[in-house]
Amino acid sequence: MQVFDFYYDFGSPNAYLVHKVLPGIEARTGARARYCPMLLGGVFKATGNISPAFAGVKGKLDYLRREMDRFVNRHDVPFVWSPHFPILTIHLMRGAVFAQSQPWERAYIDAVFKACWVSGDNMSEPEVIARELAAEDLPAAAIMAATRDDAIKAALFEATAAAVARGVFGAPTMFVGEEMFFGKDSLAEFEAELVAREG
Repeated sequence: MQVFDFYYDFGSPNAYLVHKVLPGIEARTGARARYCPMLLGGVFKATGNISPAFAGVKGKLDYLRREMDRFVNRHDVPFVWSPHFPILTIHLMRGAVFAQSQPWERAYIDAVFKACWVSGDNMSEPEVIARELAAEDLPAAAIMAATRDDAIKAALFEATAAAVARGVFGAPTMFVGEEMFFGKDSLAEFEAELVAREG
């Protein structure tokens, strides 16, 4: 089975939107996503990327919001712009690193993305994170303990550095082999590459 890498941070609305359409791509291509957590702030710092990249550009923010609405409507994705944006995701991303070794990894990812971009919860706050994870029948106490573990902290730092070394400068980023695809606008080419390699 073909595996592709999906680099993400829960604080990225576009990463959420791509996450929601990946199951369809997996079903159509037979490929499977390997979720690769990273800390987007660390990526931005290492690459000199600036958020928002459209700051000071007249009309660009309005257009990007309109384009996002088109994507949401075309793919029928539930979406609410977080009232807590930008979201401080360090605890969430440490939890994602811990989840990589667990059978409930996808359930964790689904729950956190939903809380951030559908429910609009303040997922920067550890007590809110713990409450939302418990509500989704995830092992909240173990996950929250892991976010304080030095080995998990180091693993997130290393994963972020590895993403940058691979050429990642933002989220979402997908790799088919070493072919990189950035953002939701690249999904058609990304899926075509998966099909071509499967054939």
